[in-house]
Amino acid sequence: MSLLEVERLEARYGLLLAVRGVSLSLEPGETVALVGANGAGKTTLLRCIAGAHRHSGGRILFKGRDVGALSAHARAALGVALVPEGRRLFSRLTVEENLLLARSAGRRGPWTVEAVMQAFPNLKARRRALAGSLSGGEQQATAIGRALMTNPEALLLDEVSLGLSPLAVERVYAELEILTRSGVAIVLVEQDLKRAMAISQRTICMLEGAIALEGASGALTREHVTQAYFGLGRSAPAEARVR
Repeated sequence: MSLLEVERLEARYGLLLAVRGVSLSLEPGETVALVGANGAGKTTLLRCIAGAHRHSGGRILFKGRDVGALSAHARAALGVALVPEGRRLFSRLTVEENLLLARSAGRRGPWTVEAVMQAFPNLKARRRALAGSLSGGEQQATAIGRALMTNPEALLLDEVSLGLSPLAVERVYAELEILTRSGVAIVLVEQDLKRAMAISQRTICMLEGAIALEGASGALTREHVTQAYFGLGRSAPAEARVR
């Protein structure tokens, strides 16, 4: 049984159908890269899985349970955590206070403030600094650490490198490699195809709200994904699914 299963999911913003019949799965400990152009539906899909946006059709199963009617807080308590685009930290609270707030999910596990500091060593010296005073990379590390404090089994990361300097991106991805070895399953939304495919076992490309291409990251080339990304062609390897 997959850890997470999304079946024929649909989501709307008013009359706009932002996610159209999406089906995907996530296995325990797996990292899946979710790529696509702006407006492809990636963020909406993650928000639906996390319970931050109500879907209008289909099902979301977590560990075999239909969680579609549950609140975001209830899904976090089950083990689903979202790091949203833009990070959305409490700017007037310290790094440590932002981390401690996430304990309200009530899940036991290995992730504590000290464990987060060990995984993200750039935060140690900034532990008592206000989140609003942090650099972009430090804010992203804090946002990921806050999600980890819920001790999730499925971690949804939305645009982790957006707006970061090249040095900060390098640091964040070095830390993500540690997470991929920790057993947490990850769905990673990323514009940098090379980085996303290098860190993931599977790559899923969305186009206009639907999945255009899915396959093992090692079997896909940048050209395959770029063609699906822009809807230019369907010359993917046989083991990939073109939709």
